[in-house]
Amino acid sequence: MRAVPVVIVGAGPAGLTAATLLAQYGVECLILERWESIYPQPRAVALDDEVHRILARLGLRDEFAAISRPHLGLRLLDRDMRVLAEFRRDVAEGRHGYPQGSLFDQPELEAILRRNLARYPTATLRGNAEVTALAQDADGVRVEFTDNASGEHESVRAAYVLGCDGANSLTRASICATMQDLGFTQRWLVIDVVTEADLDQWEGVHQFSDPARAGTYMRVGKTRYRWEFQLLHGETADDYRDMARLHPLISRWTGNIPLAELEVIRAAEYTFRAQLADRWRDRRVFLLGDAAHLTPPFIGQGMCAGLRDAMNLAWKLAGVLDGTLPEALLDTYEIERRHHARAMIKLAKFIGTAMTAGGEVGNIIRRAVAPRLHLVPGLTDLATDSQTPPLQRSDLVIRPRLRRTLAGRLCPNAILDGDRRFDDVASGRFAIVTSHEPSATERADIERRGAALITAEPGSQLHQWLRTGGARVAVVRPDGTVLSAGRQLPTCD
Repeated sequence: MRAVPVVIVGAGPAGLTAATLLAQYGVECLILERWESIYPQPRAVALDDEVHRILARLGLRDEFAAISRPHLGLRLLDRDMRVLAEFRRDVAEGRHGYPQGSLFDQPELEAILRRNLARYPTATLRGNAEVTALAQDADGVRVEFTDNASGEHESVRAAYVLGCDGANSLTRASICATMQDLGFTQRWLVIDVVTEADLDQWEGVHQFSDPARAGTYMRVGKTRYRWEFQLLHGETADDYRDMARLHPLISRWTGNIPLAELEVIRAAEYTFRAQLADRWRDRRVFLLGDAAHLTPPFIGQGMCAGLRDAMNLAWKLAGVLDGTLPEALLDTYEIERRHHARAMIKLAKFIGTAMTAGGEVGNIIRRAVAPRLHLVPGLTDLATDSQTPPLQRSDLVIRPRLRRTLAGRLCPNAILDGDRRFDDVASGRFAIVTSHEPSATERADIERRGAALITAEPGSQLHQWLRTGGARVAVVRPDGTVLSAGRQLPTCD
């Protein structure tokens, strides 16, 4: 039986990201995907600059820029298309070097992820391979799968398995994990349209707060547009697959464009849910992406969470496999990511409820309150700032309980010299960011440990970041998260 260090179940964005990161560390992995090729229908359409930074880490900086569109933020509209509130995002390079929000077509993203993965000989992607069973023992995991083309049953042995197999995850079932309902369920119609016509709309996300039927609109590509509408009782997506029946819903945005110039490429029903797996790991098996969490789409964080999972786990797993990290540190994956995912789900629930709930009473409140929301301290930042909550305290996030700290937050991908940024210098290693000049002994010790040494020059973005966090030194993990921050370089025993 063939043996590999890592088997990844599912070749969606989370699985492809995990595979690429592992391959960059030289870890051999096999990705088993039940579909023959890329699933053709668009699903996720948005990501933030933190996740854009992950794509750049994969080597997709230019390729993703070519298929994506920075968006201007969020507009809240009433039933008469009047703007109640507008929250603008910065489309220029922010703290991570990328626009705060980008829109894209998921099949195009998966295509560039697959092409990029093919550069690494240690990663093998096998389509038409449907995993049917997982069996763990003390030394590894036996993965059973079926070749859907030939019908043959095969198996492979792995040291670790990453379950990136979506909401109906077999991997999750195999470790007896269950999804906990966090109290949000709505049925929505998701519509994707292609047209050469220019709709001439504001280039951001439109949230349509009609008490009769809430909706969302955004332009996701040069010719691609996305609408989402809440389904009424008794309605299904089949009621809107014909453009003649669909047009009354989208005509507020399409205006007088002839129906013949609007091509519906998908009209599907989705149930938006807020759910979190009660456990993300059983010994050698881990859950990532939709297998571990489901987020309502109102803040565009569903796919983002899966890529964050991969970024958090890959370097730890690579370190365990090459013997530089103890196996016990793999426990930090669930500790850190589960808390973060829950916080983002709660935020998505809050935003979704505020924009869609309450019927006519809710509509009256929104019309009265929304135009004044920019006056509420911190609310504009909540709606537009892409910075997400810090990670929970763990053995790899050393955070004092009662003192402000940078630990658990991402280090900015700041410009250091010329065109080089923090990530270019750190290059997937631990990094020491310091505002004072290390001694020769300290430099030698940092170099011996293979860490990058980055000096935060006075007046620089990193220098200001350290000062804001009350620190002079930060130890930054390979995933860009601050492990610890303080006044002195850490001692190395």
